[in-house]
Parts: sequence; C-alpha cells; structure tokens
Amino acid sequence: MTRDRPQAVVLRKNLTRSIRQGHPWIYRDALDVRVIPDNGALVEIHTGDGRPIARGFWDERSPIAVRVLESGGPGHRFADADTLVAARLRAALDRRLERLDLAKTNAFRWVHGESDLLPGVHVDLYADTAVVRFDGDGARAFYYPLEPRLRLGAGPRLPIRVVLDRSARELGAKEDEREIQENGVRFVVDLAHGQKGGLFIDQRENRIRVAERARGKSVLNLFGYTGGFALHAAVAGARTSDTVDVALPAIEAARRNFQLNQLPLDRARFHVADVFAFLTEAIRRGDRWDIVISDPPSFAPKKNAVPAARQAYQRLHKLASTVTAPGGLLCTSSCSSHFEKDDFLASIDAGALQAGRRWVFEALHGAGFDHPVLPAFPEGDYLKFAIGRVR
Repeated sequence: MTRDRPQAVVLRKNLTRSIRQGHPWIYRDALDVRVIPDNGALVEIHTGDGRPIARGFWDERSPIAVRVLESGGPGHRFADADTLVAARLRAALDRRLERLDLAKTNAFRWVHGESDLLPGVHVDLYADTAVVRFDGDGARAFYYPLEPRLRLGAGPRLPIRVVLDRSARELGAKEDEREIQENGVRFVVDLAHGQKGGLFIDQRENRIRVAERARGKSVLNLFGYTGGFALHAAVAGARTSDTVDVALPAIEAARRNFQLNQLPLDRARFHVADVFAFLTEAIRRGDRWDIVISDPPSFAPKKNAVPAARQAYQRLHKLASTVTAPGGLLCTSSCSSHFEKDDFLASIDAGALQAGRRWVFEALHGAGFDHPVLPAFPEGDYLKFAIGRVR
C-alpha cells in the first residue's frame, strides 16, 4: 500500500454530490489528470476550484480510474490509509461474527468490496482459508501486502492458515479443497477452480428459505452447480431431488456432497445437461416438481446485453413454470445488476403466462447479510431471488 503524499486529480465533471453521498467510483472521463499516477497510488480528488473532497486509489487500466476510500467537505481531515484499511477490516469482520455461529457456518464473505468501504477487494472465508479477489491491478497494488493485514484483523477469533489469491493461483490443486459447513450442512469446496471460490455463499439465506418449505416435496435444482439448494432441501426432508448442471465436475461434486451428508442417493438424481434441453425433455415426458429453483449465470453481464437477457429469462421462466406442479413453488434468481428488479419480475410473469400458467408473487430477497448494499451504490445490488406459487 502506497504511503506517499497523495497526488491531486481534478474533476472535470460536477460529481461532488455523488461522491459526498458515498458513490465509490470515478470514471476516467470525469477527471482532468496531467500526470498519470502509479497503479494503486493514493490520490486526492479536487474540485475544479481546487477544493479536496475525497481520497481514493488509482487504477491505470480500468475505466474506473479512482475507487474512493473516503470523502469529506471543507475542513475534513482524511485518515491515514493504512489505519483506515485496518479499521475497516476489523469492523467488517465484527459485523459478520455478530450474526454467525462459526460452529455451524464457517464459510462467509468477510469483505464485500465497496459495500464494506474497501473498494476493489473481496475476501471470502472458507474454514481456515481466506480467498481474495482483486478488481484490477490498481486494487492489488493499493492493498499490497494484504495477507498480513488479514491475519492481524482476524486475530485469535478467526485463525487463518492459508490466504489464496484467486487470480494468481494455479487451478486444480488438490490442496485447495476444503470441507466447510453452512448452517450445519457439509460441503466440499474447490477454492482454486470452483466458481465464486467453490460455493455461492451469497445464496446462503435463500437456501434456508427453500429448505424450510421442502419437507416431503419433490425438488428440482436448475443450474444446480454443486447441489446447494437440493442438498439443503434433502437435509430438511425433501422427498426427492433432481440437480441439473451442464458441467460434469459440478455434478460430481454435488453427488459427493450428498454422500458427505449421508443422504440416501436413491432419492437424489444428478443430471449433466443443458438446462433448457433438460426442461424441454421433462415437459415432453410430463414431469412435474413441487419446488423448482432456477439459479442461472448472469444473462446480462453488460448493459447492452439486457434485451437478449430479457428474452432468455422469459424463455427459462416459461419452461420452469411448465414443470412446476399446480400450486407448487417456483423460486428463481438473477445475479445481474443490469437486469433490474421490475424487469426480472416481469419476465417471470410473462414466462408463466406463455406457459398458460400464473405465477403468484410471494417474496423477493437479495444476497445474504454478509453481502451488504450501500444506498449510494446501486451497482452493488445485484442478486434477486424471487419466490412465488404457480397456479
């Protein structure tokens, strides 16, 4: 982390209000920069008339040139960057540990980037291992060295044996597997190769919501990855479960997780298949499930992908509605911040109508509490998990 006197960069656009309200990004085209700072260098943002209003760090390559650490009006004294980062790491961990029972859940997000006022870095804990992801080289340079800061922030409360940098690791190493618990359910996660560090921990509370309604029900888990929703439902007493994913390693891991929890495999089925093709064939056979969960990858990773995403979600929801038993639950997700809540809910309604069904909305949830959302940073509000009944 750089400790030099921060270089001044000047706003060419009037973003003072947005910055003071807490938005953490300043794009390159909003700045007038005469001398390009070093990657990760601490910079001070000035208004056109020379008033300092914020500090952040510089990213040479990203369109987001500055990620803001702290803002303040006239007379504000900016904190020392090292002290600020250390305090925010401790505060973020305090907020998690207030709500977690580590004896039952030892996988969670410690640092959620901008929403924990530590922009450009995410840290997930899996048992004794911290998995780090940097959003660009600027963040990597600014926070370097992060490992000793994590160990210091964790202290005796959370002994860390290993710190893995996801973007710098050789993938597939056997030593990167860990066994973790989530609300008492056991998972084996592949920290180097698995998506999102091996488990979509942002869906933790939503998995419990499904499990609470699964006893005695048949459950279909689409885009099931390593079986999270189906596994929690089975532990809660689901009658049967089907997990569908196009990736063979994911399905193998799902089966392994069922075995790890000593669940009967004669009531669990695992399918390596494209979800759209699987649903089409299930409709042909007349198959139905009491609870259907759809958790696809982002159909709209960029804003210009939204029209195509709208069509994809609507088609998916048509097929998923068709295989949901009358009166059953359709629970479906979107993980794209570009596809807004109203659009997402409309795609479920439209898909159900195309199937000749009606989806009756019950609830809309987001990510778990360890993935907080800042009011001034709507870009961070990405996950939508909708629950409704199909009539």
